[in-house]
Amino acid sequence: MNQIYNIYCDESCHLENDGKPVMVLGAIWCNHDKTRETALRLREIKIQHGLPANFELKWTKVSPAKLDFYMDVLNYFFDDDDLHFRAWVANKDGLRHADFGQNHDDWYYKMMFGLLEPLLMPDARFRLYLDKKDTRSACKVAKLHDVLCNNLYDFNRTIVERVQVVEADQVEQLQLADMLLGAVSYANRRLHSSAAKNALVSRIKQRSGYSMVRSTLLRESKFNIFIWRGNQGGGVV
Repeated sequence: MNQIYNIYCDESCHLENDGKPVMVLGAIWCNHDKTRETALRLREIKIQHGLPANFELKWTKVSPAKLDFYMDVLNYFFDDDDLHFRAWVANKDGLRHADFGQNHDDWYYKMMFGLLEPLLMPDARFRLYLDKKDTRSACKVAKLHDVLCNNLYDFNRTIVERVQVVEADQVEQLQLADMLLGAVSYANRRLHSSAAKNALVSRIKQRSGYSMVRSTLLRESKFNIFIWRGNQGGGVV
């Protein structure tokens, strides 16, 4: 039987006119057989720091009082060989959708395919879980499933067998994706407003060995980043 992998996807600053210069898409992935083990470990870390097991791990909740907790979560991610992260950073300045016969939604799905394509293999099966953001989530999931399967010639949906909306507060891996994606977004927006967030970004740079504002090698499997510049000089940075 083919291996099954779970991929947990999140997004930041994805709206067209939100005033944010970059959109960041992120995905945590792991073998399906390891999902319960990793979820339990993340809950254990919460409890060890005096937090309820159902505390929602989020980048927006990073604070000096919880810095040790978030540091332990980061260290767990880097120490666990079963967990992997990929981010796609897309510059939104100067987008010319009309020149390419597309709208912002079309572009968004192209970027999502760019994020996910390197993770998908023809001899495995994948189940994708996306954070429920708004009332359009169900439509976005159906469209994304179509885009992925059509581009992979997976018309029977044997590779991408599931794309599903879930509630982030109930899925530990999706919370972890939110935290790592938030850190990548913070670094690429050149923010320095929070001492606690600065410390986490520094720790990620130290543990990963990457600057977070340049693309890693495509085959980097632990902490992978792709910087897309589009109209501003063509592709990888």
